[in-house]
Amino acid sequence: MAEATIWGIHAGRTGDAEALFLKQDCIAIGWAKLGNLSDLAPTREAFRQRYSQAYPDAKPGGLATVSGIPYRFLHEMKAGDLVAYPSKLDKQIHIGRIVGPYHYQTTGESSYPQRRKVEWLKHVPRLKFSQGALYEIGSALSMFQIKTYADEFRAVVEGATPEPAPVVDDATVAAVAEEIEENTRDFILKRLSQELKGLPLESFVVHLLQCMGYHARLTRKNEPSVDVIAHKDHLGIEPPIIKVQVKSGDGTATDKDVSALYGKLSAGEYGLFITLGAFSPASRNFEQGKSNLRLIDGDEFVGLILGHYEAFDAQHKGLLPLRRVYVPQALDAE
Repeated sequence: MAEATIWGIHAGRTGDAEALFLKQDCIAIGWAKLGNLSDLAPTREAFRQRYSQAYPDAKPGGLATVSGIPYRFLHEMKAGDLVAYPSKLDKQIHIGRIVGPYHYQTTGESSYPQRRKVEWLKHVPRLKFSQGALYEIGSALSMFQIKTYADEFRAVVEGATPEPAPVVDDATVAAVAEEIEENTRDFILKRLSQELKGLPLESFVVHLLQCMGYHARLTRKNEPSVDVIAHKDHLGIEPPIIKVQVKSGDGTATDKDVSALYGKLSAGEYGLFITLGAFSPASRNFEQGKSNLRLIDGDEFVGLILGHYEAFDAQHKGLLPLRRVYVPQALDAE
């Protein structure tokens, strides 16, 4: 048992294949348009070509990963391997042993025709597993190999009673929260970079500044180095006046870019440079010597968005659809 490979599998986003899994003693993956895969050559390239033909709109970047799942289901998964299915409906992890080869069958649940027979061995509540094991089995992929916490699942099959470490001692708690936050930040930057090139990002910055309590407006289109004017008073005549330059690219802003903005500042005015990318070391050195200049890179920009997101109007929330969730936070021993 210690050598048995263990796989994780999901039954769709809402558990729509659960009845197929548990009542017909099998596991399955979708990809119905691929048809019967048993006639394909046992190479990843053959599966990739079939996938490209069946799903011509698939994104090229994820083609190898997605098409690789049916390949692994047929040629890497073996009879005798273990499989763990985390149910969204009964909140249990069902662990079984694969007892049959791949077969193509559309009865019962036609959207999951790629199947393998399984003998279910254990049905264990999720709370019996460590946070790390739950995190690994929560992979976004529909089928995947469990590696890091495989021994924890194998031990359950061998009859051991899971005794996970207390949550406060589980190092994966902080890792889960950090990865969720990192993924959210990446999503925001990618969305802004793809959807708001040039002037649209400047308008977005205007809205963000308004949500922060400033009055803000776009400058004339022929105004070099200054894209937005912000101020606290309604008329925009009382100091301080803030001149903002917005860079929508994800590259590195140079000290030349920053000094161009600074050259537009009059006495008593402040400069704010916002970029989705980063700033060169020379730019940061330039900033340190100027008390009326502030540089905000992509990471800090996302922090401002998250901090004022609740004040966004429906249009801007629609651009960045986010939902408030609570995630575990590891506490210091003190």
